[in-house]
Amino acid sequence: QVQLVESGGGSVQPGGSLRLSCVASGSTFRDNTMGWYRQAPGKRREWVAFMTAGGTADELDSLEGRFIISRDNTDAGVIVYLQMNNLKPEDTATYFCNRFPSRDAAAWGQGTRVTVAS
Repeated sequence: QVQLVESGGGSVQPGGSLRLSCVASGSTFRDNTMGWYRQAPGKRREWVAFMTAGGTADELDSLEGRFIISRDNTDAGVIVYLQMNNLKPEDTATYFCNRFPSRDAAAWGQGTRVTVAS
């Protein structure tokens, strides 16, 4: 049984930082490309960053290097992190992790909400 549990969201002022975590339970995740996605109110879910099992990473060009994805394998699966720096109001969204691309996604978790406001 696979499970995804995201945490680490919160409310921050513009320019602040947050580190999101995602515990992906299920040994298959260790071999998968994992990604972070976000969904802002009234908008479609979009991918933010991904990292392959071998450590190759990429992120949305529009983020201009502000977000950094990383991952650690565990006995039960993988933990995926998203370090978010210099946050902007447009980063406000609920953030999810899952396999990348989304067509390979497992059941989505609850996500973790990030609010960036003065």
